[in-house]
Amino acid sequence: MTLTHDALCDLAVKWLKRPHSQNGHGCNVAVSEARSGWGGEIPDAIGFRIATPNVGSVVVECKVSRSDFLADKAKPHRKERGMGHWRYFMCPEGLIDIEDLPEGWGLLWVNQRSHIKIRCGAATGVTLGYDAMKEVFSAWRQNANEERERFLLIKLLSRVGDADQMNRWIREANTERQRIARIADDRARQLRELQAELTAIRLKEWSTTQ
Repeated sequence: MTLTHDALCDLAVKWLKRPHSQNGHGCNVAVSEARSGWGGEIPDAIGFRIATPNVGSVVVECKVSRSDFLADKAKPHRKERGMGHWRYFMCPEGLIDIEDLPEGWGLLWVNQRSHIKIRCGAATGVTLGYDAMKEVFSAWRQNANEERERFLLIKLLSRVGDADQMNRWIREANTERQRIARIADDRARQLRELQAELTAIRLKEWSTTQ
């Protein structure tokens, strides 16, 4: 696989969605190159997670050249008021070193087989126990520009369609699922009762032949 910028962005989105068991952040939603408002930051990939202990946003910036990384590193939102409670640079293996990173940023290396290696960052704690993982994520957490993130999420949701109609469909689907579950429980109970009756009949027939 050629490690182009677009290829890294695709990998970053997939990685953000990976569960902790696969060394990912377990984000519920992740997108690439979504605008955060007029003149605002456009993260190469951003994900959002709602489950503890790492509730929040994760930004991944993808770089395929060192000059691009150095120019990007100097941007004001890389130093403060940027997006992402946790932040990473992703690059081809060896392009960026840990010593090059802005404070608080993690680093992801990608080899020629598209395997991602976590060099540093909060994700180094995803395979630890709950308490240890919580400490690691807390140590790497940064203040995020939540206004920009809220804009991005609302804009994305507006593009999906009518949010209220979607919510109605979800409620109806949940109601139907609960109805089917009740029917299944009733059928299972009836089956158990029939099996008990059949067992009793067989025992009675057996006792009369002895």
